[in-house]
Amino acid sequence: MAILKRGLAGEPVKILQAKLGVSADGQFGPATEEALKAYQKANGLSADGVAGPDTFSAMGLPELILLTVGTKGEAVKKLQTALGIAADGQFGPGTAKAVKAFQEKNGLEPDGMAGPVTLSKIPAFAGVFSAEAVAKAQSGPATVGTDGKPVSADAAAAPKKSIWQTITSFFS
Repeated sequence: MAILKRGLAGEPVKILQAKLGVSADGQFGPATEEALKAYQKANGLSADGVAGPDTFSAMGLPELILLTVGTKGEAVKKLQTALGIAADGQFGPGTAKAVKAFQEKNGLEPDGMAGPVTLSKIPAFAGVFSAEAVAKAQSGPATVGTDGKPVSADAAAAPKKSIWQTITSFFS
């Protein structure tokens, strides 16, 4: 499930921290959790200190929205309605199957997860997922190495992946 909570680290955490106005070190610690809870409370969200699709939507961070098995909420309900399936707000195997079918029909990688690339193709999400948001949701290989020199053309041409793949845990 694509959520951010205490103990996680990575690029999505940095994006969240920058939006919250806390030190953007990429590690979701107590300060990030408290700032997130304050934001959630002030904006009528469940103030649990966990950021998921509904929090990302409220914050104007569509690049962080990734709906997958286990995700719950209004964004899932909207997706289910758009796909013409029962809209219970719970992303389960049936929703994954419907997403996969949509992806196959639309020439997308059929992984059964609805991130910015998939959601940008669904009319119900029109206007939310701009080309910029889709680009921000992806991380590509560095074009400059740690030594400051350009990386090989093959490495630079590697496909971009979801920024969610940068998530790690920093607590043991």
